Amino acid sequence: MEVTRFAPSPNGPLHLGHAFSAVVGHDLAASRGGRFLLRIEDIDGARSKPGLAKDFRKDLAWLGLAFDEVPMQSSRLAHYAAAADRLRARGLLYPCGCTRAEIEARAIRHGPEGAVYPGTCRLSPPPPGRPLAWRIDMAKAVAQAGPLAWKDEIAGTIPADPMAAGDVVLVRKDAPASYHLAATLDDAADGVTLVTRGADLFAATHVHRLLQALLGLPVPRWHHHALLADASGRKLAKSRGSAALAERRLAGEDGRALVNALRQGRFPAGIRLAST
Repeated sequence: MEVTRFAPSPNGPLHLGHAFSAVVGHDLAASRGGRFLLRIEDIDGARSKPGLAKDFRKDLAWLGLAFDEVPMQSSRLAHYAAAADRLRARGLLYPCGCTRAEIEARAIRHGPEGAVYPGTCRLSPPPPGRPLAWRIDMAKAVAQAGPLAWKDEIAGTIPADPMAAGDVVLVRKDAPASYHLAATLDDAADGVTLVTRGADLFAATHVHRLLQALLGLPVPRWHHHALLADASGRKLAKSRGSAALAERRLAGEDGRALVNALRQGRFPAGIRLAST
């Protein structure tokens, strides 16, 4: 049975890009007699707004997308901590006190997530008194895991290349886990068999496949769909003030009609599929 999920963060309202992603996940599960899950990723510190989760549920119901809700990330903190402890015990994590400005200034290359960490705190201990994140020693982790690959329903079989991301953060200074660690653990705990998400997260999958190998987790397949973009070609985003689904819902728009249009590739004026 296929199991997919939609996993929004309550740090802003859902917009049309979220609706498109939810429809992709919902329809792939429905067409294969499976389950479509809603998971609220609510550990983003002060940016998380608990009240938005209720709006998310209303938005999905308005769109006509049936879902089963699984536990929020905030109920899984002990699970994340235990996984981080396992990686520390294998010598794969090290503390880092560098600021973003320091990383940007010292970076010698850029990867999928921006400036690639130059390994400053891996080479020498961080200054005392600073808040600490925990990074994975990527070279050591890759050596332990060996060659890996993952399967995407659109792109095919992809050799895993987590080294391109550098020593990414797995435990944040301001949160109990990074997206990489939390989402990977959650998908395994929720029994997700097909990870549906936007193409902007394609590169993250290299890291997630590594974590699955290191932590002995089941390996799903992936489906990285195209993103919706505005007239200038920029992906729709909360940070850019993309129109909220809640506004459309409260204005009396027909959510099911909107979903049918998305399924047929008919988008509102000024919205299109982003080029890949």
